[in-house]
Amino acid sequence: MEQQYPSNEKKIVRDSHTKEIDLINRDPKQINEDVIKVDFEDVIAEPDGTHSLDGVWKVSYTTFTVSKYWCYRVLSAIFGIPMALIWGFLFACISFCHVWAVVPCIKSYMIEIQCVSRIYSLCIQTFCDPFYEALGKVFSSIRVALRKEV
Repeated sequence: MEQQYPSNEKKIVRDSHTKEIDLINRDPKQINEDVIKVDFEDVIAEPDGTHSLDGVWKVSYTTFTVSKYWCYRVLSAIFGIPMALIWGFLFACISFCHVWAVVPCIKSYMIEIQCVSRIYSLCIQTFCDPFYEALGKVFSSIRVALRKEV
């Protein structure tokens, strides 16, 4: 996919499917920042006056953390690729419907509704505007005075 240009510079065209993936920051847009940040302290906590043995507390912490870590890894290894396939298919279908059905329907509706909008505007200007102007003139001479009686 390289092309020659007069200045002997090469233009590299990158395919969006093979872009580099950041393996460190896997949630750059923080879409799961408030949802799945669950640590041991968020789930299990002992109030003052009710403490288990220190060894039990340390083993519980390690068990929770390691089991959560490995369970997630095993589940993502088993179901990650099939779920990615399903979600990719779903978003492709949604995109297809949006491009080929939703937007054309909205554009068609907007073109057709312009005629109705002009007729509606004309009716409002013809019938309602004079009526409300007349009401405004009738009630414009009313004065309200507030007094506080003791």
